[in-house]
Amino acid sequence: MARYDSGKGAAGTEILAYDAKTQKAFVTNGAVSGFDILSFADLESGKFTEVASQKRVLLSEFGIENVDSITSIAVHPTKDLVAVAAVNSSKTDKGYIVFVNKTGEFLSKVQVGALPDMVTFTPDGTKALVANEGEPNDDYSVDPEGSISVIDVTGEPAKFTVKELKFAEDLLDEKVRVSSKGTKLQQLEPEYITVSEDSKTAYVSMQENNAIATIDLVEGKIVDVKGLGVIDHSKPGNEMDAIKDGEIKIEKQPILTYYLPDAISTFTAGGTTYIITPNEGDTRDWDGYSEEKKIGKLGEIQLNENNYAGYTQAELDAFDLSKLKDFKVTIESGKNLGTGKYEALYGFGGRSFSIFNADTMESVYDSGSEFESIIAQAAPDYFNIDNEKVAKDDRSSSKGPEPETAVTGIIDETTYAFIALERFSGIMVYDLTNPEAPKFVTLLSSRDFSVTEFAGDLKGDDAGKFAGDVSPEGLQFIPADQSPTGKALLAATHEISGTVAVYEFE
Repeated sequence: MARYDSGKGAAGTEILAYDAKTQKAFVTNGAVSGFDILSFADLESGKFTEVASQKRVLLSEFGIENVDSITSIAVHPTKDLVAVAAVNSSKTDKGYIVFVNKTGEFLSKVQVGALPDMVTFTPDGTKALVANEGEPNDDYSVDPEGSISVIDVTGEPAKFTVKELKFAEDLLDEKVRVSSKGTKLQQLEPEYITVSEDSKTAYVSMQENNAIATIDLVEGKIVDVKGLGVIDHSKPGNEMDAIKDGEIKIEKQPILTYYLPDAISTFTAGGTTYIITPNEGDTRDWDGYSEEKKIGKLGEIQLNENNYAGYTQAELDAFDLSKLKDFKVTIESGKNLGTGKYEALYGFGGRSFSIFNADTMESVYDSGSEFESIIAQAAPDYFNIDNEKVAKDDRSSSKGPEPETAVTGIIDETTYAFIALERFSGIMVYDLTNPEAPKFVTLLSSRDFSVTEFAGDLKGDDAGKFAGDVSPEGLQFIPADQSPTGKALLAATHEISGTVAVYEFE
């Protein structure tokens, strides 16, 4: 029902934060290292509106040295306060959270950990929380430890104080994913933070680690880091198309995938808090070290039935692995160190969304092969396409539709999940009434699939080659009582097209 075009193409819009009081939206613009301030006040129910930027604020205007990119933005629930995550030009050095008011004027800044990738305020407005990812540099000569920054924002901006929470090895359980490169603490990379409704607990996705950390905000400490395990694609319901051959073949495979969730969210049902994870997948892939390798180049493989629920040893011995030669797996898992042979194949991302009990971190639901099956039925010509090229089945040997982010929202007393698919450029909607058996409701997309390929560097003069809204990066649910139209809205920022799409729900 509404759309905003940054005019900058790729990275023109990435993360959006909405302020109900002013009906403004604040949208990061990575293409200019700044953010745009939009007004949703004129949106009308049932009417399409082209939204314009009221103001573009550049990070360079604040005179902060050695900072040149923005990763995240958040609006305080009550104060005239917006937090912006700013990365050091040398990303392995400490970054900043910059505080501005809702007209974009500078208030203050505080220093946080390396590569602050996400910032959010607690619902009670007392704290700003920051996930400092701590990625290595390209040659892997420097790899800072990831951390969580807790900023006390109860006073005046000039007096905000920061407490940095650091991880310790004894907080990690045995399922936390680590590799052979660097120390365990260097490898911990906080990605995204979601906070409980009572502001007492935060949950942090550790994407590359296939784990979620729990933070006690009352005591100000990290409680634990729990690994999520793997998805067995040999089990019924977990089938996948793992072969890039131009055809749709959703079938069981001798592949295990790590969840590796990105932007997680929480919701409450029956007095229990649940975490919803979009199982995107990510890898350690740098010039100085890469864990990625295609199965065809992996080395000796002798799969063992003990690793798979859906295969006998005879079936595995007879399996033609050449069909999976282009499927990407990690070299860090599945290898028998005694024989030097790989006994299991571990891929990246589940192509699904999952629900975990926040107290136990036990899985209560996974959507399995539903995303691929739904797209295969609804849009078979665009099955497993890329965000930069419309070619059927193009992403099957990688991460499929690639769930990127998830949010939840209540419409007419029903809780729904919205899961953005980065590559396909769609949003899956599920009814969460029963957290152990969510029901698919609909698939949203405002991408124009008639444009089959984008040329050039996807920026500047090439921005006009985009068609529709491509590659959803962030989602913001706006409940009916905070919406300018009086009906629930969902705003989706699209990274490749540099646009924002706003959907209205009846």
